[in-house]
Amino acid sequence: MSKNLKKQTILFGIPKFPTKSSAVIMPFILSSLMTLIVSFISTIRVIGFQETLITLWMSSWVISWLIAFPVLLIILPIVRKLTNSLIKSE
Repeated sequence: MSKNLKKQTILFGIPKFPTKSSAVIMPFILSSLMTLIVSFISTIRVIGFQETLITLWMSSWVISWLIAFPVLLIILPIVRKLTNSLIKSE
């Protein structure tokens, strides 16, 4: 496999996403990781380390992510504008 082709693929020859898709991919990854971590901490605080931890954690994570991802898609442009208003332009 050539170096150029390797740079254009993610894994196993799957092509990288177009640049425009970063507006959805970044919030997808961010919301996935954030809700995964927060739901894990919340689940442990409520039930502790039990046999049902993974099952309860995953169900609470899915519900959290289903809310967080669309909310993040909606508020991210507002947060970017707010951030830009607080940053000095050079």
